[in-house]
Amino acid sequence: MERRRFISTMALFSVCALAGDSLFAAVRYLKDNLSSFAKKLKPLGRVLESEGYYVWCNSPIQAPDGKIHLFYSRWPAKKGMGGWINSCEIAHAVADQPEGPYQYLETVLAPRGPGFWDATTCHNPHIQYVDGKYCLFFMGNSNGKTNTKRIGLATADSLNGPWKRPDKPLLEAGPEGAWDDHCTTNPAFVKHPNGQYWLYYKSWNNNDYYNSKDPLIRGNRKYGLAVANNLEGPYVRFSDKPVIDFSKKGGNRQFEDAYVWHEKRKFKLLARDMGVYSHDVGLIMESKNGLDWTEPEISFKPVKEYVQEPPAPGHLKKYGRLERPQLLFMKGKPAYLFTTSQGGKYMTASPFVFKIQS
Repeated sequence: MERRRFISTMALFSVCALAGDSLFAAVRYLKDNLSSFAKKLKPLGRVLESEGYYVWCNSPIQAPDGKIHLFYSRWPAKKGMGGWINSCEIAHAVADQPEGPYQYLETVLAPRGPGFWDATTCHNPHIQYVDGKYCLFFMGNSNGKTNTKRIGLATADSLNGPWKRPDKPLLEAGPEGAWDDHCTTNPAFVKHPNGQYWLYYKSWNNNDYYNSKDPLIRGNRKYGLAVANNLEGPYVRFSDKPVIDFSKKGGNRQFEDAYVWHEKRKFKLLARDMGVYSHDVGLIMESKNGLDWTEPEISFKPVKEYVQEPPAPGHLKKYGRLERPQLLFMKGKPAYLFTTSQGGKYMTASPFVFKIQS
């Protein structure tokens, strides 16, 4: 009996020791790889919690009158988290200040139905003011699946529309066998100092997606670059290879949700990590030319590092992490970080906002 108790005690001690080691390792990677950007973040909490909806991608912009306009994707809660791929629309809300409260104004882009490239969903809004007009980059698909995801661009002279909607996508997928032959999605746009228009996009390869021997690996997400001499295109691929590829790091490391901007003679990129450090953190990188990027550092931490939330409900599999980083610029500088996260008041999903402290 005593021997059995001793063995049980030692086993428990070993488990606790391993848990302690894991916790220490997690804390250490956060501390050792935390960027200066991450250290400036002050969490303000959730905004735009909408009963009956999942609210996901949200892209802010300040109007000339100082109000904050937010373009965001939403879909009916009854569809579950997977509704983004076949039932999403892009809506428009406004607030007097970045932390809200936000008032819904209208739906600006909704699926158009059979025969259109954006027939079944409109997602991934990214708003910018370029060349005297408002540019709403987004993703649409035509069959409710990932293989028809394409990037489009709607434009307007006012944040209140009307929006000129594209008849064709801004960028098609690559040719069969290319690294990006599956789709184009998650647009990140920057006007280059040389006057060109640069569009970064996420994609992956059909063969990797459909024929993977590991059911947990459905293609490795990489980022490509397409360049145009005019805002509305045509956009031509800079290279037949991705400009950012983490697969070479092994372990199916990858990333998504890129946001790119140019500041102080450098290109900077925010993204959601998918295995470089952890699926629960964000990444930040820099580049002098927009092509060759520094090793990623952590740009934001898991939700639990900022606020205490209820235990994870069974229907939310991405609970506890922040996704879709987008910046709000004020006076020409990044002032607020907008992300999104599952959970909140209605246990669906809603934006989570940070102030970027100087």
